[in-house]
Parts: sequence; C-alpha cells; structure tokens
Amino acid sequence: MQTLTVDVFISVDGWAGGETSPGYFGYFGPDLEKWITSESALPQLVVLGRRTYEALAGLPEEARDAGWRRMSELNTVVFSKTLGTAAWPNTRICRDDLVGEIRRLKGESDVPLRTMGSLSVVRQLLDAGLVDRLRLMTFPLLVGPSGREPFYADVLPADLELVEHRALDGRVLLVEYRPTGRDIPRA
Repeated sequence: MQTLTVDVFISVDGWAGGETSPGYFGYFGPDLEKWITSESALPQLVVLGRRTYEALAGLPEEARDAGWRRMSELNTVVFSKTLGTAAWPNTRICRDDLVGEIRRLKGESDVPLRTMGSLSVVRQLLDAGLVDRLRLMTFPLLVGPSGREPFYADVLPADLELVEHRALDGRVLLVEYRPTGRDIPRA
C-alpha cells in the first residue's frame, strides 16, 4: 500500500493565496528551492485538481523554473469533471470518484502519491482518511482581507501527530503531521 502525502503552502492566517501575493508569497529562498528540488526528484505519482493543474500548466515561460519542469515530467492524475485535455505529458484526466480512485491508486501504484495545493481534493482526501502525511509550509505573513482559498474552511476535525518540523530560510516553517485516526474529544 502506497502513502499519500499532501503539501499545502499557506500564510499564517490559513490562506493558500492572496489577491496580490506572488508565488511562494514572495518568500522564495535557497532552502525552499532545495526542498522543492529534492521533493520533486523523488519517485511519485502527482495528484492534482483541475484549478491547480490549470494554474501550473498555464504559467508563462519566464515563470517556469526547474521545479516546474520536473513536475511537468512526472506521472500526474488530474481530477476534473470539466477538463477536456491535458497539455503535460504523462498526465491523465480522471472523471471517476476521487476517493475511490485514490484508494485504488494507493493499492496499485508502484510509487507514493503526492498532491500539492488542490485544496478541494485535499479536503476530500483528509475527510476520507486517505492522507498519510500532511505537510504545511507556513509563510510568515498575514494575508488578511486579500486572502483567497482558505485552507481550513470546511475541513472535518482530525487528530494529528507531529512528525517533523523545521525552518527554511530562517522564516518559512515546514511542519509535517500524520493523522492518527483517533476521535477528537468533544465537550
């Protein structure tokens, strides 16, 4: 059985982006670049939602770095009911039930599964108990009213165990959790 790792880049106040925020919220540095490069080099099957795939595939040439090129080379599954074709090689569009297909892929894949961004996909997979690792890359800013895509909105309660944490570039916090499957105590 393969593992599923979820990577989410967020601001301290929980936004996955802001109306005026640049890539990586403007905090790209050598440690973050090294982390992206090393994570992208690992064997993996990338799982994306339509909006994240379209945002990545549609980046202008000047924004396409080595990490983007590596990601576009990996085997990728894009979950969408509306997307007609995929521009990246090694990419297939899946219109099947997300939860059922991820269960199948975890059982049949030769490599671990990984998703980044794709908040709707991530929420569904968390709620279904299919996430083995949740990695939050927290950037040191409050996006405030310009925030878009609140990561924590509509996520069901889950107990998490801290696996690892470290600071990148002296300012970005990478925290990795493992869902425990334990019930959350209720008052």
